[in-house]
Amino acid sequence: MEFQKNLLEYISHSMITTSETISIVESVTSGCLQLAFSQMPNASLFYKGGMTAYTLSEKVRLLNVDKTEAEECDCVSENIAETMALNIAKLYETDWSIATTGYCTPIRNSAYKIFAYFSFAYKEEIILTKKLELHPKTQALNAQLYYTEFILGCFKSEMNKQLLILE
Repeated sequence: MEFQKNLLEYISHSMITTSETISIVESVTSGCLQLAFSQMPNASLFYKGGMTAYTLSEKVRLLNVDKTEAEECDCVSENIAETMALNIAKLYETDWSIATTGYCTPIRNSAYKIFAYFSFAYKEEIILTKKLELHPKTQALNAQLYYTEFILGCFKSEMNKQLLILE
């Protein structure tokens, strides 16, 4: 797995310049974002860590996701992603956090579609949540890698917006 080197370097440089930290919680991307952040130059200066919470029970137990809500949507919704993002930031005490949840294979629960929700939290507030849908014939690993690259690109944009606000 190779991610765009200049994108990783850009995120790393921005995080270090602002002296901010990040944590990640993944479901559908199952560690791909954590891998990408670990590949960034000087990652230990800003990347505090991450978690893969793949099952409903772990999302409920570790991230305070509402069990009833999670059962109703198979743990895949905008609100679940936002709850995960806010709670991983609290757990790791970070400025930023990223959360993912969704499907990388078409199954009955997903209406045979492949899609993911991702959410960014910044300073205890959700600043972006999006749904990303892929072609149902996309291979699982390709879906995970595409989600990861797309999310990293969106994260770069959101970091830039926050820098403009701060200036």
